[in-house]
Amino acid sequence: MTARTLYEKLWASHLVREEADGTALLYIDRHLVNEVTSAQAFEGLRIGGRKPWRIDTVLATADHNVPTTAARASGIDDPISRLQVDTLDANCRELGIRQYGMLDPLQGIVHVIGP
Repeated sequence: MTARTLYEKLWASHLVREEADGTALLYIDRHLVNEVTSAQAFEGLRIGGRKPWRIDTVLATADHNVPTTAARASGIDDPISRLQVDTLDANCRELGIRQYGMLDPLQGIVHVIGP
């Protein structure tokens, strides 16, 4: 058996089919959401009259705008950053999405906590 990288193993286990031109259809079994671009995605779902697919596989956490200092508990000073985090919180509450909030001990960088 040929040794494979983690990437190759993940790709193979999620590959649904590959077209002759190399285009691949992958099955996404986990969706990780953060506060920066999710507002647009949630709005697109609303406009289309849709809800997230397989809500049990969606995990959200704010990781770009969260203070990393002891002042975290006092909140976010920048109004745009605060709005992004508040919007993620509201969307997760509305749609029943599991979220690690800013003060949750499991909160972390989405690219690290996901795998």
